[in-house]
Amino acid sequence: MVLDHLTRTRLDNGLTVLVRETHSAPVASFWIYYRVGSRNELPGYTGISHWVEHMLFKGTPRYPNGEFDRAVSRAGGISNGVTSQDWTTYFETLPAERIALALDFESDRMVNAQFDDDEVEAERTVILSEREGAENNVFWLLSEEVQAAAFRVHSYHHPTIGWRSDLLAITRADLERHYRTYYTPNNAVAVVVGDIITGDMLEQIQAAFGALPPGPPPPPVRVVEPPQRAERRILLRGADRTPYLLFAFPGVTAADPDFFPLVVLDAVLSGAKGMGVFGGGGNQRSSRLYRALVESELAVNASSSFRPALDPDLFSLHITPAPGVAHQQVEDALWAEMESICRDGVRDDELHKAVKQTKAQFAYSSESVTHQGYWLGFSEVVTGLEWLDGWLERLSAVTAADVQRVAHTYFTPARRTVGWYIPEPLS
Repeated sequence: MVLDHLTRTRLDNGLTVLVRETHSAPVASFWIYYRVGSRNELPGYTGISHWVEHMLFKGTPRYPNGEFDRAVSRAGGISNGVTSQDWTTYFETLPAERIALALDFESDRMVNAQFDDDEVEAERTVILSEREGAENNVFWLLSEEVQAAAFRVHSYHHPTIGWRSDLLAITRADLERHYRTYYTPNNAVAVVVGDIITGDMLEQIQAAFGALPPGPPPPPVRVVEPPQRAERRILLRGADRTPYLLFAFPGVTAADPDFFPLVVLDAVLSGAKGMGVFGGGGNQRSSRLYRALVESELAVNASSSFRPALDPDLFSLHITPAPGVAHQQVEDALWAEMESICRDGVRDDELHKAVKQTKAQFAYSSESVTHQGYWLGFSEVVTGLEWLDGWLERLSAVTAADVQRVAHTYFTPARRTVGWYIPEPLS
């Protein structure tokens, strides 16, 4: 289990520290999680968390731009950063005897990141180009439109990369203020997993981070998405010749009792997934959506997705209609399959296979020290470590009745947001 040999403590400045000693390989992984993502952004400042994440790769006076990357490479390690809706994280995986390099750098850029005017403008260009590149993918555009329609009030309405108008307006001062507000010890979780000695590592973390000043409590996120009372529809047209359908339903938080039945339902519909940033997917050919839509030649691809989140996120269904098949025909077939689950439930063999495959995907996505560091930090930020500790037990406790109940509860016509992408007629 990921929680074996785990020590959790908190420094005087509020930094939460998780250390897991494991000697399976002579490597160690360090993760620093900040409780900030697009969930914390206000209109006019969308994309600022992702932009700040980029800026922290520009170096500090002590580690000029590129110096740390070169040091990690010379040491035989890897490093990266990710911004999500709920959190921002950075990690380094190194030979265990070099892990102090990660502690030294992460504690330095927690307080000494540089926001040079020229670098800010250069990164504005990079992020705008990143967004423009994504806009060339019509499924990405459809997903953005559906997400924005599904969330009218909550900040999950905004894309993590931000709206273009905000990316053009955000200033250097905005970026630094965001950094000073959220990149503080009392808003962070430090995780070390690997071939280390727990007591020695706690002393090193204290030495690296203990003297950093805490910040004021970050502004709370108070907004709550109101219940959806009416179906919402998006119709997007374009020159791309591949049609798409996207369905989204309001889901639940990772901590909600219905989370695990919905995970099993996701696996029944389109196969089990790993759910983490390193997660993959299993074989879909025996899944409900594959049999109902792909084997019947109504679609060339059909999948679903549901991931753990701090606030209720979306349960989504994605379909690529087969050439010449009308969107409405595919939608009717999909809805008939969902109504079948609501009416008749799932078979015992489907349930057992979905649970077994989901357990396997979870195991695959948490085997290395890097993956374990991810899951420990993620769980601490999003739900709490007891959620991770009880993962397999709660998954195993899901019954066929639970799956039928959540399908009937959450997949109603009034709660769906439907997106169609239709290629424009050839002239």
